[in-house]
Amino acid sequence: MGGLRQVAAPFVAPGPSGVAVRTRLKDLTRGDEEVLGLVGDHLGALASRDLKARCSAGPEHDSEGWAARKRALTAESSSRWAGSVTKASHDQWALARRGLLAHIHSLQAGVRTLAHRLSLPVGEKGSKRAPGGYRSGREWFAKSRRLRVLEDRLQAAQADWEGGIVHVVRGGRRLLNTRHHLEAAGLGEAEWRRRWRAGRRFLQADGESGKRYGNETIRVTPDGEVSLKLPAPLAYLANAPHGRYVLGARVSFAHRGGQWADRVSTNRAVAYRIHEDTGRGRWYLTASWTLPPVQTIPLDAARARGVVGVDTNADHLAAWRLDAHGNPLGEPLRFGYDLTGTASHRDAQVRHALIRLLHWARRHGLAIAVEDLDFAAETTREKHGRRKRFRNLISGMPVARLRARLVSMATELGIPVIAVDPAYTSRWGAQHWQEPLTTTSRKTTRHDAAAVAIGRRALGHPIRRRTAPPPAHRSDEQGHRTVQARPGSPGREGHRPRIPGPRTRSVPPGRAANAVDQNAQHRPGRSAEHETWQQDSLPLSL
Repeated sequence: MGGLRQVAAPFVAPGPSGVAVRTRLKDLTRGDEEVLGLVGDHLGALASRDLKARCSAGPEHDSEGWAARKRALTAESSSRWAGSVTKASHDQWALARRGLLAHIHSLQAGVRTLAHRLSLPVGEKGSKRAPGGYRSGREWFAKSRRLRVLEDRLQAAQADWEGGIVHVVRGGRRLLNTRHHLEAAGLGEAEWRRRWRAGRRFLQADGESGKRYGNETIRVTPDGEVSLKLPAPLAYLANAPHGRYVLGARVSFAHRGGQWADRVSTNRAVAYRIHEDTGRGRWYLTASWTLPPVQTIPLDAARARGVVGVDTNADHLAAWRLDAHGNPLGEPLRFGYDLTGTASHRDAQVRHALIRLLHWARRHGLAIAVEDLDFAAETTREKHGRRKRFRNLISGMPVARLRARLVSMATELGIPVIAVDPAYTSRWGAQHWQEPLTTTSRKTTRHDAAAVAIGRRALGHPIRRRTAPPPAHRSDEQGHRTVQARPGSPGREGHRPRIPGPRTRSVPPGRAANAVDQNAQHRPGRSAEHETWQQDSLPLSL
């Protein structure tokens, strides 16, 4: 490969493994909200205590310890509430453990980069594959101090990893730190405490197949009635038999409502979560369930009719349609989105751009080719130095959100998604495709050329274009040099083999009649042989 890294083979991305839909709990009475708050606060206290026990156990935790924790919680709630609490604590500990490992890898990458740059002389230039030395002695000294800071952090993180210690905050660390900066956040202490209390509540229950409507703890009937099993200390609040409380609100799911109704009518497992949005003063119900693994179609079948190459950027998706031979068709399209503002606005922008892309691909019956991007190790300032704009650019790209949204939405529409290695797609696309695809009426951008490169890699073709032959050699006999060949064809990138004999269809003189000469044809008024001929002068009069 001449120093280039190995490019991974493309693959068809698997579909989502679960579904979550949300709806609002409308028309709740003041009594309903008070009951939900009391139950959530009580179970939240139990969840905090159980999470502390789980973190104390560390990696040595086993099934016996899990059973002991569940028995301790059952007396103060119920067996099903205790099962949901312990499972949530275990999942939260595992997530924090994976986050700690990712933090260690990030610190190790930063330490390696700093040590390499500090080992070089001041002012030495770097290359495309390795950074150079620092610009001045002052910057070198500052980075040497930062290296010691990162080494101390790495040592502490590795000690936590070996000891099985994780740092978890129920309610969120960001909201916890906001308590010390209320003026900057524009919050009062009472408002902050409302959010903190709502974030630490626990009102979620796992489903169970075979039970009535798929969940015994939080039950939602097909007609939208919501009820929940009260914990033992709050059983006096029940307004229905068997210690249950029925809310006055009726719910319905606008999205995937038919799938949800099919599950609850057949008593299949559905998990529910109730939470409060203190900013809007609303309560929401989220239903989720797992999906059976979807059998992905073979790669050859996915790219049989061609693909739509998509290049992901910070503010738009650049797409270009390619046929099965890797040739760009039509005009490139751009699907823009605005990632400023609130999280809900950003999510809506991403969904709107993706649905337009999917409808275009579905209209032509094509698969979608995207890059398998991961910028987890690319956003460190140790690697990119003072290039703050570039770091902000790659940090702002919604890679994970786009990938999850695209796969789930494409699966619903029956559109296969092909993931390709992102190595050199932008560079090689601009090198081989940007100028040839630029015309007087179309200016091809670097992102459009990258979309073509991504689509060609998904189809199994090399990104590099085939060199066109001289105009004199573009004939039916020799064949056009830019015609695509299969990847396994030998010599597809080599020179044209020399064909013996004449270079045209004309036979050399003296051997036979020239097929192009009209005088060689037996037609009236023309000679059958090559003879000298001179036209008479025009008569001046009759």
